[in-house]
Amino acid sequence: MNPVLKHCASRLLLGTMLVWICAALPALAQQAAQKPLEFGIVPQQSATRLAEDWGPLLAEISKRSGVALIFRTAPNIPGFEERLGKGDYDLAYMNPYHYVVFHKASGYRAFAKEQDRKIKGILVVKKDSSYRKPADLAGKTVVFPAPAAFAASILPQAEFGRLKIAIEAKFVASHDSVYRAVASGLQEAGGGIQRTFEATAPEVRDALRVLSETPAYTPHAFAAHSRVPPEILARVLAAMTSLSADEAGQRLLAPLAFKGIAAAQDKEWNDIRALDINLLERYGRQ
Repeated sequence: MNPVLKHCASRLLLGTMLVWICAALPALAQQAAQKPLEFGIVPQQSATRLAEDWGPLLAEISKRSGVALIFRTAPNIPGFEERLGKGDYDLAYMNPYHYVVFHKASGYRAFAKEQDRKIKGILVVKKDSSYRKPADLAGKTVVFPAPAAFAASILPQAEFGRLKIAIEAKFVASHDSVYRAVASGLQEAGGGIQRTFEATAPEVRDALRVLSETPAYTPHAFAAHSRVPPEILARVLAAMTSLSADEAGQRLLAPLAFKGIAAAQDKEWNDIRALDINLLERYGRQ
């Protein structure tokens, strides 16, 4: 080929490539913005139950926000803690104590919480049991979901300590495991929270009664890892807070016993920080 023609062809090809790249940049940016986000849910219940309750809700939030969300959890609460520690989840729903720990250790920042709810620990016993007050459980085995389950484990045990009631603590896999163990008579009493108690299977819930409650604190946090772009998070938050405004959203919130989801700020968990709990020191002293 004539050198002049070859040079012109090269310049033309280069120009065409530059035009293509410039034209593609907005689409590439939009594609990056639409990258699915992994949404971790604390395993208070079985993975199957969580997927049934949270899967449709996250699908609706994805639809309303235009941001694809993928349901994720862990086999148990210690496994969930390990994944939070590594920052595996882009977004996560975690208990208040976990939030205080992993805000500092992994860069998670709260952006929402359950609407119109404070979190309390509860003690449940079999409905026909003779137990009427926590002191009746002195010397008994009481089951809890996990050592660092804030309201279901930490708060009830703190109340036993405050009242100087000696019990034997035993840990099982989840909140549902606690309720089923007590309802079946395998255990005398167990720790939980009102939301999971209300959401457990009716035949289990109807076999139990709440023996006592702890003081109330700021509830579980919806938190985002620092790598999530603010504009993407804003879209997700807007979709989440819109759910209680219509029948479709309310229907999806019902299995979780949520009235709605409200925007939140990090400082709202200062009541948890004030407790100075240090059960997860491997992630940095709080």
